[in-house]
Amino acid sequence: MVPAEPRPRRRADAERSIARIVSAARDCLSRDPDATVDDIAKAAGVGRMTVYGHFRTRPELVEAALVDALQAGEQMLVGVGLDGDARQAMSRLLASSWSLVAESAALLTAAQAVLPTGRLRELHTGAADRVEQLIRRGQQQGVFRTDLPIMWLVNAVHYLLNGAAEETRLGRLDPADTADVITATVQAVLAIPRTPDPRPPR
Repeated sequence: MVPAEPRPRRRADAERSIARIVSAARDCLSRDPDATVDDIAKAAGVGRMTVYGHFRTRPELVEAALVDALQAGEQMLVGVGLDGDARQAMSRLLASSWSLVAESAALLTAAQAVLPTGRLRELHTGAADRVEQLIRRGQQQGVFRTDLPIMWLVNAVHYLLNGAAEETRLGRLDPADTADVITATVQAVLAIPRTPDPRPPR
């Protein structure tokens, strides 16, 4: 009688299989948001039933791919210095965030098609919190506006980043210029409004 395979090895094999499938899902969905489970299974080098053995539905697999991408992004953003002048810190954050958003634009499109809005918002909590804290600090420093709701400003940054990714994907923005464009736009949105000069022009 053949002895049973040790359970720890089975778990390790399953974890490697899951990691390979999730990596393939990230890659496929980042290139084509309509990529099928069959496409992903082929890219991962496994059978379709193996994928379904770990992920019961395509939305579940899409969510796993998005979570993996967000976690990788968080690890990258942890190293971005956000101290000092809030305006300069925001520029650094936008430059780093933009590259992440650009890489995962199609993946986000895939997620938006199959995941509830509330779940998407929950998954992006870490990124939203980082932007909110930075805007609040800029308000305390007197360099960011305080006349609009804080969450409106946070969401505006989020919408602008994703809008820039879509414009770049459609070829309406040069990728070489997008980081500068998004930074200039966000900084203009956050800037304290200038008080109109009551004197008539000369």
